[in-house]
Amino acid sequence: QIGPLLSPLRLPLGLRYDGSGLSLLCTHRRHMERRRNTTTMARPSPLSSLPAKLALGLTLLSGALVLILFQVHKASHFSSSVPSGWVEDMPYDVGGMGEGGRQRDLDVDESEERGERIRRQREMLEREAEILEEEEEVERQPMNVILFYADDWRHDTLGAAGNPVVKTPVLDALAKEGVRFTENCVTTSICWVSRATLYSGQYLARHHFEMLGRGRTVNRTEMKFEVPQNETIYSLLKQKANYSVGHAGKLGLWVELDKNLNFDFFVDEDGWHWRNMGGKMWHITEKNTADALRFLATRDKSKPFFLNVAYFATHAVDGDVRQYMPQNSSMSMYEDDTIPVPVTATEEAWRKMPPFFGDGNEGRTRWRWRFDTPDKHQSMMKNYYRMATEVDTSVGVLLDVLRNEGVLNNTLIIFTTDNGNFHAEHGLADKWYPHQESIRVPLIIKDPRMSREFVGTTNDHFTLNIDLAATILAAAGLEPLPSMMGRDMSVLYRKNAAMNGGVTAAQSHHIASTATNNRRFLDPASDGGGKYHSGNEGAWRTEFFYEHPMHSNPDYIPASEALVRKDYKYFYWPNFRYEQLFDMKNDPGEMNDLFNSTNPVHQAKLKEMRKRFVELKMMAHSDLSIVL
Repeated sequence: QIGPLLSPLRLPLGLRYDGSGLSLLCTHRRHMERRRNTTTMARPSPLSSLPAKLALGLTLLSGALVLILFQVHKASHFSSSVPSGWVEDMPYDVGGMGEGGRQRDLDVDESEERGERIRRQREMLEREAEILEEEEEVERQPMNVILFYADDWRHDTLGAAGNPVVKTPVLDALAKEGVRFTENCVTTSICWVSRATLYSGQYLARHHFEMLGRGRTVNRTEMKFEVPQNETIYSLLKQKANYSVGHAGKLGLWVELDKNLNFDFFVDEDGWHWRNMGGKMWHITEKNTADALRFLATRDKSKPFFLNVAYFATHAVDGDVRQYMPQNSSMSMYEDDTIPVPVTATEEAWRKMPPFFGDGNEGRTRWRWRFDTPDKHQSMMKNYYRMATEVDTSVGVLLDVLRNEGVLNNTLIIFTTDNGNFHAEHGLADKWYPHQESIRVPLIIKDPRMSREFVGTTNDHFTLNIDLAATILAAAGLEPLPSMMGRDMSVLYRKNAAMNGGVTAAQSHHIASTATNNRRFLDPASDGGGKYHSGNEGAWRTEFFYEHPMHSNPDYIPASEALVRKDYKYFYWPNFRYEQLFDMKNDPGEMNDLFNSTNPVHQAKLKEMRKRFVELKMMAHSDLSIVL
């Protein structure tokens, strides 16, 4: 049958197999429409372009293939009339076949040769199809980008991530249509720093925005967002790429951004769950959704758009004893569910925290707000999950609008969050510290450029929030600035991109520039034989530096830093010069500190990771143009 040979191919000209095994229908409507729309190009003769020649060639080839396969069909049909086990023990003239038996063998040999020719021809078609795919990529209209950016939402608050309770059907479906990154992390686990990193593509060590509220000072130095406003992703997309740019939801910076420079549409909502506005009681997720819809309805549709839907959910209302206040319509959800209590949500786990973690630690204080009794734990987590499901519903509403408008298939969709959250693990609540619950956050990407083999897959590379800016800018055709420290994540799911095999001539310069823009990759760590590194031209990072500043005083929220790898994690608490080492393979809950282990393997690992930690920290705090 010709179907199994040709039906798996993507044929950008509109070539399609009609399913009968006897004909191949060929159209090139998409190509011709693209040519008609490109009014500045000279109209070529019908057979002067590669796509037209390929279409004609494929049409002729289809007829030849039918004849060849008809002969194969005759030979295979003839041979099947005698069971194969009999033929081996029979002379050629058995059954009246005479010399016909020899002729049958010759037919089979010839059919095998024909099959080999078909295989080679199929490979040729695949190569031609890849060339056309690259041509289509070059001629593609600028993509829209929509970023769904939630708050205080950790990596496993998704049905797709294996959570047995929370309902996120829209995001689960998005994961099946795109790629879900299972080891995505933030470089600083707190709202405002993570958002500054999103806008700048930089570590806290470079953008320096660690303040809480305007005017906060650290060591008598006022901390501010030290990134020129014409270098944010908002400004670059609006001014350099001519995008219509919208922001609906939590900005999280508490500094005045130049609206004309950065936005075409801007609404900042932060810190509340219910509010009376214009005579209507709004839930903040409803308001975030309505503002996003308003941008989509009023934007300049002659331009591509970037929209950040920056949900305040699932962040609690700090200081309110209720913490999480979902919409009334959600309150029946999860009523009959029992939320599993984490294995490390124990008094023993709390006692294993460093000795400077006392009752005045803010993580412990918020644990008392939410999780210090079983009933409170159940109530808080159910409301938290209700708010997560409300965000999921909002995402579905907005995607439906794009689908109905006919632009969804040319829109890069990203869902991620600003930081993780302790749900009583280690006797804590909220975020800040380098533990997995705090630093791992969800990331789902659906991209029109995504190669089909990656659709519906998971990826376990260390992707980071510093990569978001480079990824979004690359989708708009812009290179990351030399000051940016992340990489374009699309190389992880595009067949011809640098991380996934060979790079074609048409793409090589673009990929090299969007990956690094002449920024330097660091040398690998001295341990591990080269397997620990921050990335290079042909490989993604296998380790990263984590940082979080002290907040107020070291008893309240102590500063914390880490070197994160998949096999081991090194913690450093600068205020106390306190070190920890965890074996992530055998102790994923980070319960057993190996700092005092007498095992030579652990002692060597501690020494090696301490050295590498210092190297990466110095690079993060440098002004070098580097990729981390």
